[in-house]
Amino acid sequence: MPDFSTLLIFATACVVLTATPGPDMLLITSRSISQGRATGFLTYAGIAAGTYCHALAAALGLSQLLVVVPMAYEVIRWAGCAYLLYLAWKTLRTRATPFSPESGLKRFSMRRIFSEGLATNILNPKMALFVLALFPQFVRPDTGSLVLQMLVLATVLNGIGFIVNGTVILLSGHIRSRFAGRHRFNKLPQYLLATVFAGLACRLALGSRN
Repeated sequence: MPDFSTLLIFATACVVLTATPGPDMLLITSRSISQGRATGFLTYAGIAAGTYCHALAAALGLSQLLVVVPMAYEVIRWAGCAYLLYLAWKTLRTRATPFSPESGLKRFSMRRIFSEGLATNILNPKMALFVLALFPQFVRPDTGSLVLQMLVLATVLNGIGFIVNGTVILLSGHIRSRFAGRHRFNKLPQYLLATVFAGLACRLALGSRN
């Protein structure tokens, strides 16, 4: 197990990282505004589960494939792009509904919302490389199970991420409430979410490995 000083340093790094706006925060925010706070928290739960998957893969050496086999990185990258574009297309085809606390969860099952957050995170090879680069700096193989230490670090990252993104979700709820009942904005949730998915796809396609 990592000692307290190690966890404190790691937690400090996590605060800086999670407080910096990125793709995950953008997705969570758009989900919260377009479909409500519960959807935002479910999306974050899927992203957090993806972090555990990346930590486990790094501990088992699977993420190393993305470093030594460039084709593996490209396959995952383009699969992620295709998936995000599919989500954008599917979102635009969804029937427009007014901003209301229940509409998002009625139209999308909890399993689907969670799965989309999970898949978006897992299919981001940069997340795998990030975990592979950062986490090993805070583990000590001589102090216990490497897998357990990686999962502990993932828990710290997810816990801090929950606080930061939870705050964003709650603030997004105020934006959502201001548009509630305004029928001229009925299509705004679809346009907002589809734009985020398409933007993330372009970011993944045009970005470099580093």
